[in-house]
Amino acid sequence: MKVGIEAINFFGGSACIDVRSIFEKRGLDSGRYDNLMLDAKSVAIPCEDPVTYAVNAAKPLVDRLSDKEKKMIDLLITTTESGIDFGKSISTYVHDYLTLSNNCRVFELKQACYGGTAALQMAASYIVASCFPGRKALVIATDMAKLSEDMDYFEASQGVGAVAMLISDRPDIMELDLGASGYYSFEVMDTCRPLPDMETGDSDLSLLSYLDCFEQCFRDYEAKVEKVDFMTTFDSLAFHTPFGGMVKGAHRKLMRELYRATSEEIECDFQTRVMPSLTYCSKVGNVYSASLYLSLCGLIEYTAIHEEKRIGLFSYGSGCSSEFFSGLVGPGSKQKLMEMNIEQLLSKRHKLSIDEYERLLLLNKEIPFGTRNHRVAFDDFNTIYSHFYRGSGFLILYEINEYHREYRWS
Repeated sequence: MKVGIEAINFFGGSACIDVRSIFEKRGLDSGRYDNLMLDAKSVAIPCEDPVTYAVNAAKPLVDRLSDKEKKMIDLLITTTESGIDFGKSISTYVHDYLTLSNNCRVFELKQACYGGTAALQMAASYIVASCFPGRKALVIATDMAKLSEDMDYFEASQGVGAVAMLISDRPDIMELDLGASGYYSFEVMDTCRPLPDMETGDSDLSLLSYLDCFEQCFRDYEAKVEKVDFMTTFDSLAFHTPFGGMVKGAHRKLMRELYRATSEEIECDFQTRVMPSLTYCSKVGNVYSASLYLSLCGLIEYTAIHEEKRIGLFSYGSGCSSEFFSGLVGPGSKQKLMEMNIEQLLSKRHKLSIDEYERLLLLNKEIPFGTRNHRVAFDDFNTIYSHFYRGSGFLILYEINEYHREYRWS
């Protein structure tokens, strides 16, 4: 049986900022800028939250289905570390605004940036085990950075947005290699959110954990799948991408460990098999559990795919849990993904000045976790709203009434 990603889309919000301007404003070491491999990152505005990102990413996928196909979605999983309630999951709001069938399992999953992969594998297993042909699952990874001016290099890399994936037995985007997965997990305090509106961590420890997990996951994959060769089995690679330099370091480490490759050989392989996957990530920043799948979108759109190709994927979540798995993409994958117009929407984002950016940091703090009542003051960011949202039909947060979030279509 075939199973995998039938459709995929990314929504990266309405505003972005040049990452170099953050370095200059905060007085960060300019020598570390190139290692980030980031040009810009998406920034939240007060009418955006994990629900709006999730719905705006998923709606184009759902709208392309017939009524009969839409009713076949009977599993909805949202994954996030940016939840808005300790009990009620954001999937309940998403289910409502996408007008999915009431005969649907709805829940939320959390495991840092690994959450999207956990949900994908759970959904794929559900499709394989289903007694009813044609069933579909909707997986949405949605997150937004909790930013402040004292986050050092974390501030420069953290973004916002969501990836939505329709999982079914018609894997038009990517067919999973069922059972071909390597795992590696252990307890580590590399990054965390000890408070709902606070992110912190040890960036050096996080890098070491990421590198260790990548190698050990591949070793586990290698032990389970016969005749695997890191260089020849996978035509392209997609990684969880906090920033491009982290990906480059992981690729370099394994190439040296496995082949004692020269710097020139490593760079050539990186440019060929990995670099296309960083195209969107370099414009959005780290989007947590959506990051690997944004990387997959970039890879498919910016790699020449004239025949079926095998992709190796590495997923990592702080704390930590990780997995290396694989799948097949083909020429039809690119054609279907390009219908989503991801590049065009990213290009439409309002480009923030550093003053506008700092103003947004303050405005976003006016809606902390647990807000009971709040009406969004659109006049405070009218230029951005008018540029991107007015008349576009996207979902936006309008107010919070006795803790209940109320949304409208722009």
